[in-house]
Amino acid sequence: MANPNGSRMRWMMVMMVFLGTAINYIDRANLGWAMEPLSKEFGIAPTDAGLILGSFFITYAIFQLPSGWFVDKVGPRLAYTVAIIWWSLLTAATAIARGFSSLFGFRLLLGIGEAPAYPTNAKVVSEWFPKTERAFATSIFDSGSRGGTVIANLICPIIIANMGWRSSFVITGAVGVAWAIAWWWMYKRPAEHPWASQAERDYIAAGQVKAEPVTKVPWLSLFKYRTVWGMMIGFFCLNFVMYFFITWFPTYLIKARGFTMMKMGYIPMIPPLVGMIMGWIGGLTSDRLVKSGMRLNWARKIPIVAGMAVSSCIALAVIVPSSTQAIALLALCNGAICFAAASIWSLPADVAPTKGHVASIGGIQNFASNTAGVLITFVIGKLFQKTGSFVLPLVLAGCFGMLGALSYLFIVPEIEPLKIEPEGTRESEIKTAAA
Repeated sequence: MANPNGSRMRWMMVMMVFLGTAINYIDRANLGWAMEPLSKEFGIAPTDAGLILGSFFITYAIFQLPSGWFVDKVGPRLAYTVAIIWWSLLTAATAIARGFSSLFGFRLLLGIGEAPAYPTNAKVVSEWFPKTERAFATSIFDSGSRGGTVIANLICPIIIANMGWRSSFVITGAVGVAWAIAWWWMYKRPAEHPWASQAERDYIAAGQVKAEPVTKVPWLSLFKYRTVWGMMIGFFCLNFVMYFFITWFPTYLIKARGFTMMKMGYIPMIPPLVGMIMGWIGGLTSDRLVKSGMRLNWARKIPIVAGMAVSSCIALAVIVPSSTQAIALLALCNGAICFAAASIWSLPADVAPTKGHVASIGGIQNFASNTAGVLITFVIGKLFQKTGSFVLPLVLAGCFGMLGALSYLFIVPEIEPLKIEPEGTRESEIKTAAA
C-alpha cells in the first residue's frame, strides 16, 4: 500500500529521535576527547582511564533491563524527557570533577540516564512505521550515533583547545535540556497526534505486524527464547567493535598514528560519516528485500551477517604501514557495522509477541550489547598499558565481528513474532499472521 498524499509526521518523529540519539552520543564521546588533558591534570594512568571510560557502560548495561520495561509502561514521551534531562544534567556536572573518584561516579550516573534512549527509539519506530519502512527508519535514528560522534569529533577538540575540557561538558549538557523541552511538546502516538492525517494513520496501521493474541507475557519469560539469546550474543559482538570508535579511537590516533589534538582535522570524522551513510543503505536494503517479497527472516539476516563479517577488517589495521590505509580500514569497519545495525534495531519490533514488549526486548538486547562497552574499555586499557600497542585490541575486535555474524546466522532461528506457550510447555517460535 503506497502512502497517500497526506502528512508525513512519522519522518519528523524519526528525525527527532535521530537528534536525541546524536545528543546521547555527543555526551558519551566528549570524555574520550577530554581524557588526554584529564589524564595529565589528574595523573590518571591508562588502566584507570579505561575504568573511567568503562564505568558508564556498567550502569548503562544494567539499567537497560528496567529501562525497556519502563518505556513500555509509560510510553516514549515521558521516558525520553526524563532520560535526557537526567543525562544532560550529569554531563554538565562532569565539569566539577576533581579526580578519578568523581569522574567514575559521574559516569556511573550518566549511564543510568542514557539507558532508556535506544529502547525508546525502537518503541517510537514500532508505533509510527509499518514493517516495510521500519529498517530505514531505524537506520535514521541509529545514524544519530554517528552524527553525534561526527559532531563530537569536530567540536570537542576545538572547545577543549580553546576553552578547556570543562566547557565541553557544560555546553553539550545544555543542548540536551533544550531537546527535552521540544520532545515533550511535540510527541504523541499516531492516533492522538493532531499533525498526522487520517491517511497516514491508516497507512501505519495497515503495515503493522500483528502477533497472535497473548493474554499475559511475563517479562522474565522473554529469556526462555533462543531468538532473544541469539540477539543478545550477536549484539554484544557488534558493540565490542563499535565502542572502540566511541572510547579509544582518539587515543589510538594520538598514540598509534602520531596525530595531535589540533592537527587531526577531518580525520576523526571519516569513520562515523561512512557509518552514517552505510547505515542508511543497510536500512534501505533490508526494507527493499521485504518489499520484494523475501521472507522477513532473510531480509534482516542478509544485511546483518554481511555487515558483521566485513567489520572484521578492523584487524587488518594493525598490519598496514600508513595512517591513510589504517583510517580507510577503520572507516570500512565502521560502515559495515552500521550497515548491520539498522536491521538489528528493527528486530525488537519484528519479534515482540505484543506491542507492549518492543522496548523490553530492545532493552534486553541492549543490556547484553553494552556489557561489551565495559569489557572493551577495560581490556583495551589493560592491553595498551602492558604492550604499548593497539595490535591485540584490534585483532580481538576483528574476531568478535566474525563471531557476531555467526551468532545471527546460526543461533537466531527465525525472525518472527515470538509465540508464548502456556506455562510448562516446550519453548517454540512459530510464524504469526502479518498485516
